[in-house]
Amino acid sequence: MKLYKKMLVVVPFVITTLSSFAQELEANLQIRPRFEYRNGFKELMKDGLYPTSFVSQRSRMNFFYKQEKIKANLSFQNIRVWGDVATTSTLDKNGVALFESWISYDFNTNWTAKFGRQVLSYDNQRIMGGIDWLQQGQSHDAVLVTNKKNNYQMDFGAALNNNNEALYESAYVTNYKNMQFIWFNQKFSKLSLSFLALNNGYQYENLTENKFQVAYLQTLGTYGKWDTSKFYGDFGLYAQTGEAAVTNDKVDVGAYYAGFNLGYKFTVPFKAELGFEYLSGKDQNDTNTKVKSFSPLFGTNHGFNGLMDYFYVGNHKNSVGLQDLYTKFIYDKNKWQVTLSPHLFYSAASVYNMTTLEEQDSYLGTEIDLTATYKLDKNFVITGGVSKMFASNTMEILKGGNNSNGNNWAWVMISFNPQLFTYKK
Repeated sequence: MKLYKKMLVVVPFVITTLSSFAQELEANLQIRPRFEYRNGFKELMKDGLYPTSFVSQRSRMNFFYKQEKIKANLSFQNIRVWGDVATTSTLDKNGVALFESWISYDFNTNWTAKFGRQVLSYDNQRIMGGIDWLQQGQSHDAVLVTNKKNNYQMDFGAALNNNNEALYESAYVTNYKNMQFIWFNQKFSKLSLSFLALNNGYQYENLTENKFQVAYLQTLGTYGKWDTSKFYGDFGLYAQTGEAAVTNDKVDVGAYYAGFNLGYKFTVPFKAELGFEYLSGKDQNDTNTKVKSFSPLFGTNHGFNGLMDYFYVGNHKNSVGLQDLYTKFIYDKNKWQVTLSPHLFYSAASVYNMTTLEEQDSYLGTEIDLTATYKLDKNFVITGGVSKMFASNTMEILKGGNNSNGNNWAWVMISFNPQLFTYKK
């Protein structure tokens, strides 16, 4: 709370100072409370346990500054669950955190460099995204150089992480130790095509040589998107190679991903989509140390493979992979958007009953997601949904819990995003 009070004093001072010479200064606010009822969210409900409900909230303040060739963005946020700190308390459990803080410089009309904490989001956000569903979101401390001209864009990114201003090397396991990537995109009349080459270094301690080393993982692939008068769709193909850091060692990686989505616009408000994703996995009886399970890394994984987050949202890493066959029925008119999306889930590798050692059916279950969004006005949006998981015995063996315990989820979220002021000089 003390930090929050300091921000209330410092921020107006900074705004006043910048306004004296800024060409443009904007400030906007986001307040986003979300109610959730969880009864088998992320994992099957266990016997003897009970559903829970809570309200989480994002409170975010954004400042954007622009002057000739310079741009800067500063974003603070407080993430909380209602009741996690008593309203009479003098301390705040989470305080104010820095979500974004970057400055960019335009060398000319084609070249730009951006430095600082920033969101890295590309294509359909399958590999790199902002994860906006998470109340805290996702950003990176990085350098980004962009070359852009007409319908062409190429980004070069790099990052280096450490625990502190250390005098000696020490273990860093919070995130990747370093990262480099190149993203290329070319837009045609009805087609957009992208290529990504991503290299991540993860640190581990080599006890044999008594030193810290870095294992490098490469993700390479392409993404395409097209849109015609009636048909639209996208596809993605990625492979992962290199090495993965494990406890005091590194192992080889060989994994891949393939996905596509096809859509058809029946009328102005109604369209339907059919899609499929394959994320490679590893048989549970495979004793080879090689990692064969594809990892979406920094993707906005909540938007894929069902909204109940059974797969790749802080879970299912280095597991049996996934096959996801899904459809979407979308109604979008005026202030309303309603989406119904069933998913059929299958494992990509073999699942075994560890008691009987028998191989199980690859079918994991069916999830049905229903969501609705209503735009009350340009700054006020109400969104909600209900989801139901019909899990198989294989899912129960894979994730535990009881597949007959209901396993559903419901939520309602309000998003208030007003622009507080705009100053132009």
